Amino acid sequence: MLTDRLGGPALSLFRMVIGLLFLIHGMSSLFGVFGGNRGTGEAVPLGQWPGWYAAAIQLVCGALVLVGLFTRPAALLASGSMAYAYFVVHQPEALLPLLNRGELSVLFCWSFLLVAVLGPGTWALDTLLRRRGEEAVPLDAPAPRSVPA
Repeated sequence: MLTDRLGGPALSLFRMVIGLLFLIHGMSSLFGVFGGNRGTGEAVPLGQWPGWYAAAIQLVCGALVLVGLFTRPAALLASGSMAYAYFVVHQPEALLPLLNRGELSVLFCWSFLLVAVLGPGTWALDTLLRRRGEEAVPLDAPAPRSVPA
């Protein structure tokens, strides 16, 4: 069926787009590029809590999710950081994301949770490394014997 063949690549493309957007978001906050932190043109000061640490998570996890390496743990950490951002930064202002400007945090949180649950898809370094490991050790190979000294 068509959905069986397109499911893995579609999930991979979804993962790559979400990872790239998260990576760019972190770069803008850490380095002041692409308009800087919150459009100020400036970077978040080094070590400032929680902004600098959130941006570092965005940069690292976004890059890992983009290429599909350590995808599930990176996506889980990214999802948790966005849940924290929503409940600590946005939710005290108002209950609904539309009213507290927390839509982006909610979308990233649930998108990364989906990637963490479903995995990286077919086009990922995790998948490539897993396949290479399976090819290197055939299941029907005899166990190696130790040679007495």
